[in-house]
Amino acid sequence: MSNQHTSTFKSFSSSSFSSNINGRQSSHSETSYSDPSGTKVHRTSQNHGEEPREERIHYDSSGKIIDDGGARARIEGNRVEDVTDKEDAEQRRKDQEYEERMENEYAKREGGA
Repeated sequence: MSNQHTSTFKSFSSSSFSSNINGRQSSHSETSYSDPSGTKVHRTSQNHGEEPREERIHYDSSGKIIDDGGARARIEGNRVEDVTDKEDAEQRRKDQEYEERMENEYAKREGGA
């Protein structure tokens, strides 16, 4: 006689917040649902006077993104926009600016600038 145990779980979480920074209002929410097959995440955000932005991501049980057609997409109003390249280019630009600031800071400390 074999003693086999199976484990199943389900988890749901939801969070939301609104902020007003220097008169700029924004609201954000995130829900996630997990079970043995994986996790589904739904995020929304909206700045005052702008269309809401949505992001849906599905992960399999090992944590890999699935159901995305090869690229993460955001739903902007009634259209889907692939933002992978934009995010990568923006991150590269930010990384380059950071490196330049750090080089300048080190040069100042060493008396070279």
